[in-house]
Amino acid sequence: MIAVIDYGVGNLFSLCSSLRSINAESVVTSDFETIKKADKIILPGVGAFADAAKKLSENNLDELIKEEAKKGKDIMGICLGMQMLFEKSYEFGEHKGLGLLKGEIIPMQGNIDPKYKIPHIGWNALKFTKNSDLFKYIQEGECVYFVHSYYADKCDESIIAYAEYDKKITAAVEKDNIMGCQFHPEKSGEIGLDILRAFCERG
Repeated sequence: MIAVIDYGVGNLFSLCSSLRSINAESVVTSDFETIKKADKIILPGVGAFADAAKKLSENNLDELIKEEAKKGKDIMGICLGMQMLFEKSYEFGEHKGLGLLKGEIIPMQGNIDPKYKIPHIGWNALKFTKNSDLFKYIQEGECVYFVHSYYADKCDESIIAYAEYDKKITAAVEKDNIMGCQFHPEKSGEIGLDILRAFCERG
């Protein structure tokens, strides 16, 4: 069973629909015991980093996620959820993340050519940097859907794929049992479903 963490950040309908379509049992929850019993955890999220971090902390979900990560449970962050896995973010100030992955979240503005629109919205090809179980059903160069204005930097030890948007933008990360997608697999058609399927089959 997959526990999709509900902490009041983002619409979870598309993600849950995608999981159902690949016959993955899932539950949207913030209940500690349900999360502990789950085989895997997905941390979704859209919006501002500071707001998301505050909501996780208020409910002590941040500590629970870190505890489950230490036990070796597979955890996938999606979009803002992926960014939350890192040490800190510079989105409107400096904010502490979960620290499950080394790296930081920085703005596109000031780091990419101004002729590129921000936020980065649309389909981009994945370029693989490492082998990963997440990609066992897809091919390098296939496209996924992005919506974001910030991206992970200084994360060489965990990056497994990037997209080109003026420069190499972190698209997916993995270190041991911690994984993340900056793009939205639940909005990326069959390619996204194949990535979610591969995550669900891990272990």
